[in-house]
Amino acid sequence: MSNDAVGGNRDLREQTTRRLETALSTFGNAALARMEERLPWFRRMPAEQRSWIGLVAQTSIAAFVDWFRNGEKTRVALGGEVFATAPREMMRTIRLQHTVDMVRVISEVVETRLHDLAAPGGEAQLREAILRYTREVAFSAAQVYARAAETRGAWDARLEALVVDSLLRGDGDDGLHSWAAALGWTTKPVFVLAGHAPEEDPEAIADQIRLSARRLRVDVLSGVQGHRLIVIAGGAEDPLAAAQLLSAKFGPGPVVVGPEAPDLYGATASARAALAGLRAAVGWPDAPRPVLAAELLPERALDGDNVAREYLVSEVYGPIQAAGAPLLDTLTTYLEQGSSLEATARLLYVHPNTVRYRLRRVSELTGLLPTDGRGAFTLRIALVLGRYAERPRSA
Repeated sequence: MSNDAVGGNRDLREQTTRRLETALSTFGNAALARMEERLPWFRRMPAEQRSWIGLVAQTSIAAFVDWFRNGEKTRVALGGEVFATAPREMMRTIRLQHTVDMVRVISEVVETRLHDLAAPGGEAQLREAILRYTREVAFSAAQVYARAAETRGAWDARLEALVVDSLLRGDGDDGLHSWAAALGWTTKPVFVLAGHAPEEDPEAIADQIRLSARRLRVDVLSGVQGHRLIVIAGGAEDPLAAAQLLSAKFGPGPVVVGPEAPDLYGATASARAALAGLRAAVGWPDAPRPVLAAELLPERALDGDNVAREYLVSEVYGPIQAAGAPLLDTLTTYLEQGSSLEATARLLYVHPNTVRYRLRRVSELTGLLPTDGRGAFTLRIALVLGRYAERPRSA
């Protein structure tokens, strides 16, 4: 390009810059009016948030004029100059797509006045500058939102870990309420899963669990504590079905599902039951995955879980004992005779049908089948614990 051509382009740029500077004060209002007309989400915003966007639009246009004046030779730090003019709260209320819409509208406002703004013969120069600048703004917006997402993700992960730890310790204080509120947790009911963590980065584990939860339309909070992975899930119509799919994200070994709680603040009992079941699950190698903590009551009781012991005594042994000695004697004899109806009937001097009736009555009272292997095992542990509870303190 000849020196005359270079000089001519420079003159055109200077003339266009002066025109841009003269019209600068009207651009912001024109952009806001166009956004009011074109963008439904903008019309629904409170006045304060719309003023933030107006500030961003004005700063963006001013930065363009300055960039154009300098011959487009320097790359403007758009993230710092344009988006830093609005409060941080704007990033939480305005999505990236909204920002892209805003940039597009501002560009349209400038383009509609292209012939008035550009010096005669400088229309192409200004149009190309607008295209390059809007591309830079788009890249800058993506970077700003990406950094905000990374920061938010790291902060959310720390909050999740605090909520999980607080529930395990039984701290239902104001801290738990505020942390849960910051995470936007309002889901009910809630249950807790406990298992072994896979050998992956904890953040990657949390991301995978959240992805699976979104597919299930379930809300989750998760935390890795040493070798354990704890997941709090809420809003599932079928907790066991949701647990079956979420258990695929756990490492090898058992995955235990705690009982359902009415809300997050009552989930401590669910978490403790799940963890107690996880510790005791080694006693049942063939347990399903996932397994309900309630199905591990005998193993938990043998492992020293007082909650499981008290439940077996009060909810299993207690109803049988209250029903009378014949029922208790029949169950005891049946279990000691290797689940033989005939042997039990002979020892008790009753008809086998009487034994069947009494065993059926045991099942109605406890929900456990004496004729089933797991049921018989649980009933036997409950009988032993019940007798322990009744022995004299001096014994």
